[in-house]
Amino acid sequence: NVVSVAIPDQLHKDICCELLAAGKHVLCEKPLALTREDIEDIVKAANKANTKFMVGQICRFTPSFVKTKELIDNGTLGDIYFVESEYAHDYMNIVNPKDGVKHWRADNARHGVIGGGCHAVDLLRWLAGDPEEVFAYGTHKLLPQVTYDDSTIAIMKFPGEIAGKVYVSTGCKRDYTMRTVVYGTKGTVICDNTSPTMQVFVVDENGEAPEKPEIIELEVNNHNYVREFEVFAEAILNDTPVPTPAIEGAKTVEVCLAIVD
Repeated sequence: NVVSVAIPDQLHKDICCELLAAGKHVLCEKPLALTREDIEDIVKAANKANTKFMVGQICRFTPSFVKTKELIDNGTLGDIYFVESEYAHDYMNIVNPKDGVKHWRADNARHGVIGGGCHAVDLLRWLAGDPEEVFAYGTHKLLPQVTYDDSTIAIMKFPGEIAGKVYVSTGCKRDYTMRTVVYGTKGTVICDNTSPTMQVFVVDENGEAPEKPEIIELEVNNHNYVREFEVFAEAILNDTPVPTPAIEGAKTVEVCLAIVD
């Protein structure tokens, strides 16, 4: 049996551990959990179980980000030296709903960097590896209903002398986006998860950058859950590893917690 866990983040640990102990295959939505204790418990339960466990880090299935990963891996962009992503999402109507009912996303335990910003953090981990150092600054000017910073910028040092930045805003006055840029010695990618195109700059045979980027058309699918489900099903049917096991989800949350710290 397969269970998709799409309940509030605060409840992930108990239900995931119970399902794994009962012998179920589990696909758990991001973030894996909100605390170090909870992610450790889930990882232990997943390691002990004889079933598949996958974390729904959906950005790894977003068409523009999949194409960006391909351009990095095949060397088109050369040696990567800087990566950045952002999670810009206005939570105003979530933390202050018109019907007066408090939303689970308004829980102060669900810091914006962990609950939503984990998208951008996981994406950079996928593109550049596990950060070796991180520091961050935060401000709190937009959402007085919560205690955590509603605007956070984190600077990271990745392996291979790659610098990185993640910006998280849960009170920004704009449309939802995860604008992402990757800079390499041979080229640059500018993309997001809500646009039908992405921009790619690649040097020519003389090493000169083009005046205009190549525009690559893409499917707009910022939550490509169909592909996510397909990958999980394939892993179960073929008894192959899942791309985002519990430990991967835990590493992403750990980086988010380091940012918050």
